[in-house]
Amino acid sequence: MREEAEILGLFSGLRRETLHVWIERGWLAPTRGGDGYRFQEIDVARLRLIVEFRTDLALDDDALDVVLPLLDQVHGLRRELHRLADAVNAQPQDVQARISAHLEEN
Repeated sequence: MREEAEILGLFSGLRRETLHVWIERGWLAPTRGGDGYRFQEIDVARLRLIVEFRTDLALDDDALDVVLPLLDQVHGLRRELHRLADAVNAQPQDVQARISAHLEEN
């Protein structure tokens, strides 16, 4: 876990107020501690993505309100597809072959 002060040090130009606005908007979901927010590595990766979207792609808050939930949906669907693939791979060969044949038909 990383403390809020460490996070602010990782991202030059990121102000505490801006970070808190992003948390309030639901873009980040760190845990709240007695001395501020605590961030997991997944939070840091998401923060890095938000900073890139804002700086490199010049996306504004309204665009990020749309893009971030869509990105979350894509990641959720990928997880489900991996689970489905694992379930199919755990089946006997004949079942896998029937599933494969069915997918090729459609």
